[in-house]
This record gives sequence, C-alpha cells and structure tokens, in this order.
Amino acid sequence: MRRSMQWEAPSIPIAAHDPGLLREQEMPLIIGKNWFVDQEIPVGGFVRIQDLSQVWEERVDETRMITTEGLPTCLDPGRGWTITSGGWNFLKKQECWEGHGQAPITTIRKETKRTKELEEAGYRSPKCAVLRALQQIHSATRIEVEAAMSAPLFFQSVGQGDLLFWGEKEGPTVVIWESLSEQEKESWLEDASTIHDWVVWCQSKKGPKEIRSFELSGEDIFSNCDETKSKEEKNKKKGSKNKAHRGQSVRYRSWCKQGNFKVAVSEDHVSCWVHKDLIVKTKQIQALLTAARASGGKEECND
Repeated sequence: MRRSMQWEAPSIPIAAHDPGLLREQEMPLIIGKNWFVDQEIPVGGFVRIQDLSQVWEERVDETRMITTEGLPTCLDPGRGWTITSGGWNFLKKQECWEGHGQAPITTIRKETKRTKELEEAGYRSPKCAVLRALQQIHSATRIEVEAAMSAPLFFQSVGQGDLLFWGEKEGPTVVIWESLSEQEKESWLEDASTIHDWVVWCQSKKGPKEIRSFELSGEDIFSNCDETKSKEEKNKKKGSKNKAHRGQSVRYRSWCKQGNFKVAVSEDHVSCWVHKDLIVKTKQIQALLTAARASGGKEECND
C-alpha cells in the first residue's frame, strides 16, 4: 500500500532565491560628511540605515541650496523656492543655461510664482498617463505647459509661447490650453495657423461660449463630458438617482513643491482637439479615455 502512494516532487525552499548575505565589516564612513553618494562605492559595498533624512548642501555662485527628503530648496532671500530634486538636477544641466548659474534659479522662481497663481485660480496639472496618451496621438515631441519644473521629461522640447525651456521649438506639439496665458495662447495660435501636427487638451465648454480659435480648424476627438452623460442616462433608466459627476484625475495642488504623487479627482470635464486633417486611430482615443478616467490613487513618476 505504501509503495503505491503518490509522493510530492521535491520542492525548492523560498529561501533559495534570497540574495546573498552581506559580510559584516567595520565601515568608518559617515554619509554626508566623509562620503557622498556621488563618490565611488567602497569595495564590497555596504548598507546603512539612517535615523534621519540627510541634508545635502550646494552653492551656485553665492546662492545656498539645501536638499532634504528629495526636495531642493533655494535659500536666497526674495528668490526662495522648493521643487523635486529630479526637476532641479535636470533643469540646471540644460545647455541653454550653461555658464549662467543664476538663470535656472531665477526662472524657477518665476515659474513657481506663476504655478501658484494658476492653482489659486483653480487650475490643476493633468497626470502623466494623460500626457503620455496625448503624446502618442501624433508622436509629439514638444509640449506647451504651465511650468518648467513640472513639465514631463519624456518630451524632447518644453516651452510656453515664445519661451523655450529646452529642446527645439519645432515638431508635433501637445498644448495644455488652460496652463497658458492669453499672450502665450496668441503666440502659439500664430504658429499653429500654418501647421497641422498639434493636439490641444482643454476644459470642455459649459453651454454656448465663444469659439476658441483652434476649434475653427480642429476637430473634437474626445470629451469625458459625453461619458458622464452616458452614465447618467443609464442610471436614469435603472431608476437610480446617483449622479455621474466625476470629471478627471489631476495632480494635487503644490504637488511639485511637496513631491506629492497622489492624484485627486476634479469635477471639470475635458476635451481633446486635433487638426481636422489629422487621422486618429480608435486605439489612441481608447488609450486617452482610459488615462483620463477619474480614479484617484497615485501618479507615476515624472520621467
């Protein structure tokens, strides 16, 4: 009887896939004092758990900068700001500011002030998933957006109207309409009058309003306002009184200053416009619909 019983095949213990053990050794290095993360790693490597976040200090000419918890802060009186370390390290190394150490500091100060005013007026930045979906509609290489330090790094060129942060002022462009000033909108519209490779992301109009200039030569390919109406009609047929009032997922206010990647839900509905001669595939519209759907949660990293 025992000979005829089926036995389980030998199993591999989970511990077999664990990484190798680190050898214990004395390491007199103190992070931030006699060893820094941009230096060569000691032979054999080491792991050290810190009780507190490390504070890193750097100077740009006479301007003092400190970085803690991944957020660089400019301590210059009258020009103070805080942004994400990834944004600061990327911007300060752009060719347009080479040899002009104070230029990125001054620009970021202006941009943080501008962003604060926009957010106080109700504007919220679209999340990265939406920007990626907009980029894929026409393989866009450029974006017109609210600020240099919050611009997605997966675009080769970023600017506002006549102002260029990095890259070339040419190529298929995504425009975040509400993030631009009236002057910047006019500047872009002047350029767009002779090109067809643009995609505009804007708030849906509530009722009859003045026609925006890009609508004359454009076509509305997406609006989540239509999706909301469809949900409300379905609820009505089912006898439900629930209102489908959600609009889109957006970034939290001051997200760049706080390094906050959580996503909030806005009740503002949005639309996507392209030039009427641009052919958009169904799968591209579906990708945009999926990305724009209100969900909350967390945002991907801005890279």
